Amino acid sequence: MSDFDRLNSDLVLIVDDIPENLSVLHDALDESGYTVLVATNGETALQRARQSLPDVILLDAMMPGIDGFEVARRLKADFTTRHIPIVFMTGLTETEHVVAAFEAGGADYVTKPIRPREVLARIAAHMQSARLMKQARTALDAFGQATLAIRPESGRVVWQTPLARKLMQDYFSGHEDEAPQAVMAWVDESTRARRQGRDFPPLHINQGARRLIFNLHERAGDDECLLVLREESDAAMVEALTAAFRLTAREAEVLYWVIKGKTSPDIGEILGSSPRTVNKHLEHVFAKLGVENRTAAASVAMARIRMGGVPES
Repeated sequence: MSDFDRLNSDLVLIVDDIPENLSVLHDALDESGYTVLVATNGETALQRARQSLPDVILLDAMMPGIDGFEVARRLKADFTTRHIPIVFMTGLTETEHVVAAFEAGGADYVTKPIRPREVLARIAAHMQSARLMKQARTALDAFGQATLAIRPESGRVVWQTPLARKLMQDYFSGHEDEAPQAVMAWVDESTRARRQGRDFPPLHINQGARRLIFNLHERAGDDECLLVLREESDAAMVEALTAAFRLTAREAEVLYWVIKGKTSPDIGEILGSSPRTVNKHLEHVFAKLGVENRTAAASVAMARIRMGGVPES
């Protein structure tokens, strides 16, 4: 395999304390086109997993020191590595050990003595799923989408795009990797309403003039929910209205508060103007939007904002 191919191939981390096992698996995976890393103990496995972020981990269950079960638990507790599929390798076929492997976060297991063809088949299956998830996340990251997946029963964040993580840090300090109670309560209500065929409103978290809005997109799996986040602010909405209708800054501010349902005296108080001045601005807004009253102006403005992809308040 050329250096270029190695840089672009799928990465597998093998963790086993027996050199003969490492050799057999390394050769089989290397010949199949995978880039292979090895670790002979739990500490090294954790370090290499965090540094290289392999696509799949082949993990020996029984090792001196930190065993495979504990390695898996630590990897799944770490946000940067919890998405990596773990395939356990074990000579223990008793039910409690199989259960322990899955409870520790394993996606699959193979029994010893290792049969390379079986391992390759298992790796290929998990690699395909991992590749699809990576492509989806990369696409969301590239388009600046704020998306995260959570486990409803625990509130744990399984994965999130960089923008989602930033927003969670801004609005819920200390909850970047765990959804706060307010969000979990809303997820429960939204899920229940969806099952009953009812609509349920998005969740709004206010922070001064800014708002973080959660929408329940879909189930990302049997035990995961996908949430789409967006942030809006008074300033961003006014800017969007200015651009959409070629309004002056003050006209856009007046229109924004009309959309919010405020009266001319209310708007005058907010903007430090008289109601008469507000009404004069409204006349200009009506002319530019081609409408005759406040209700029509609000309706046209919200429709244009939705079409332009700018969040509606």
